[in-house]
Amino acid sequence: MPSKLSISVTDTQLQDIEDALATGEYASASEVVRDAMRTWRINRKLGQLWDEGLASGFMKPGTTMADIKAEARRRKTAGK
Repeated sequence: MPSKLSISVTDTQLQDIEDALATGEYASASEVVRDAMRTWRINRKLGQLWDEGLASGFMKPGTTMADIKAEARRRKTAGK
């Protein structure tokens, strides 16, 4: 069951929402906000994965994308 939440947006953000509704891209302001939240959640997760990747260290010089994919497959198989 959806919960209700009252939020404040800037005039520009409100105009963006109204524009999206006027074009028919979204049927309600709630749909706009839910879509924005999904995008925000994905971006947060990508940021976390990026940080984890940086923290894992550098690959050896000459490492190819095929090498990286092979290592990922190896780790996935080892984790099963």
